[in-house]
Amino acid sequence: MNKHDFPILQQTKNGKPLVYLDSSATSQKPQVVIDALRHYYEHTNANIHRGVYELSERATKLYENTRENIKNFINAKKSSEIIFVRGATEAINLVADTYGRINIKENDEIIISTMEHHSNIVPWKLLCEKVGAKLRVISISDSGEMDLDQYQKLFSAHTKLVAIAHASNVLGTINPIKTMIKIAHEHNAKILIDGAQAFPHLSIDVQDLDCDFYVFSAHKAYGPTGVGVLYGKEELLEKMPPYQGGGSMIETVSFEKITYAKSPAKFEAGTPDIGGVIAFNAALNYLKNIGMQNIMQHEQDLLKDATQKLSEFPELKLIGTAKEKLGVISFVLKDIHPHDVGTILAHDNIAVRAGHHCAMPLMQRFNVPAMVRVSFGLYNDKTDIDALLVGLHNTQRLFA
Repeated sequence: MNKHDFPILQQTKNGKPLVYLDSSATSQKPQVVIDALRHYYEHTNANIHRGVYELSERATKLYENTRENIKNFINAKKSSEIIFVRGATEAINLVADTYGRINIKENDEIIISTMEHHSNIVPWKLLCEKVGAKLRVISISDSGEMDLDQYQKLFSAHTKLVAIAHASNVLGTINPIKTMIKIAHEHNAKILIDGAQAFPHLSIDVQDLDCDFYVFSAHKAYGPTGVGVLYGKEELLEKMPPYQGGGSMIETVSFEKITYAKSPAKFEAGTPDIGGVIAFNAALNYLKNIGMQNIMQHEQDLLKDATQKLSEFPELKLIGTAKEKLGVISFVLKDIHPHDVGTILAHDNIAVRAGHHCAMPLMQRFNVPAMVRVSFGLYNDKTDIDALLVGLHNTQRLFA
């Protein structure tokens, strides 16, 4: 865990180092990822799966190497179960528009939870409005934990799909998704796991979980923006129609009939972010070299230290105190709007998130308009926590 691997963290403002505590929004990028992206454009730039010349063949190999690496990283059965998209948001929309289009009908039901990011609410709401299906919502406790008893009671003969975050982007809660997947399958429902927050911090084994779909984004896992991944079980992907039409995703085209390629090509129309996918491979290797268990332990140590110190902070209320959490802490500071807290901290070169965090139903659940969120990455250390505490004391003094 070395800050020096991340060039952006070397900058200062008014003599103060950058304290970056917003990794849940996007992670910073290590030099090896930046170098991989630059090297691609300087030495390998060409379109993939098409050219028979060396640059194209080299680019294709590097691109597909990332797919194979992801397959191994999450223990998928086949690399054809790995679909490249622009991010977790597009991955969820893809499933809603393809699997949903042929499997969700009028009066069917989709189960989601109160803690979902808008990206795991809006696509399902749009689908429900289109076909006449219904959303059923799992409630959460005051500590921010899923109500599993209520979850089980939400199932009916009409339940077709469950879509749940592996971990909350606001509360940090790590949901018991293996249990939830088992329950969904007992009721003959498929389940999608939004792993955007969990993937950079936890070891993921999709075969052990037995999830039907799992989605995540590269930019939260120290890779570039504009790259995401959809994992889907092969038997489901084979039956799903294409998401978009264009080049690369076809087998034959005539004015009379079109036949489509098999997965993953069927879902990857057009020219993708080739450089981004290749650079994401460098991020995956960076994570593997450190070890996901080591990353998790490091971030848990930071979470424990920060939670203890913030708990003792006058007039600060922590929101989300689940037993199983990622390195995410949300709070409100009495009589000071979260946007003001974030703005004042920014003057001290401390980057936190303030707002509704694309989770308005969750804000309503806790009866607040917004929260301040601190989220850790592998590059953070206890000096960042100390700087945050100083910044919060400064904020409180300004409003005294």
